[in-house]
Amino acid sequence: MEFKENTDVLNAKGEKIGSIDRVVIDPRTRKITHLIAKKGVLFTREKVIPIGNVDRIGPDEVLLKDIVDPNELPDFEEEYHIPAQDRSEKQDPRPGYARPLMWYPHPGIPSWGMGTYPMYHAPHTFIRTRRNIPQGTVPLEEGAKVVCRDGESAGKIERIYSDSEEHRATHLVISSGLLSKERKLVPSIWVAQIDEDEVRLNVGCEVIDRLPPFTE
Repeated sequence: MEFKENTDVLNAKGEKIGSIDRVVIDPRTRKITHLIAKKGVLFTREKVIPIGNVDRIGPDEVLLKDIVDPNELPDFEEEYHIPAQDRSEKQDPRPGYARPLMWYPHPGIPSWGMGTYPMYHAPHTFIRTRRNIPQGTVPLEEGAKVVCRDGESAGKIERIYSDSEEHRATHLVISSGLLSKERKLVPSIWVAQIDEDEVRLNVGCEVIDRLPPFTE
């Protein structure tokens, strides 16, 4: 199975519900658990699709098993507000991470008018961002940088191949160069670490250089 960025995602009726933006992968098992589909052009939203909902993958499209309404799919990231006094008491049970931003003024009172009320203390509110993907998985960006064991750059991820039964990533196609891109097929057993925007290999770049060019 081949996963490429911007591949169309269609529901069982053949309706386009978005295009692939990221692949969610468990870095320990190399198993692909979800796809992140981007919906919209000007005002985009990212939706989470379990890999079990995928029926088949062609060269230009991903077909789902069900008639899916994209508006009913969970968002990749959700934000909600937590009062400052409850921040340490109310922890979200689902995986995510906190990102405090700023306090918000009381409704009806502009922030520039706080100095008029010296006895009034604005309530502090924090924003927590929750990701609707399994804990420990990584939403890997296609186009993520690939770094060799020696710290040199080997290129960027162009696509991901997985087996069709267990959805475990088997190979990465990496490309380097600007105009005349050179592509190499790298086995996933050479991957030492996976982050959102970077994949580190356990082999040196001289090994990658000796690989034959990858062709379709």
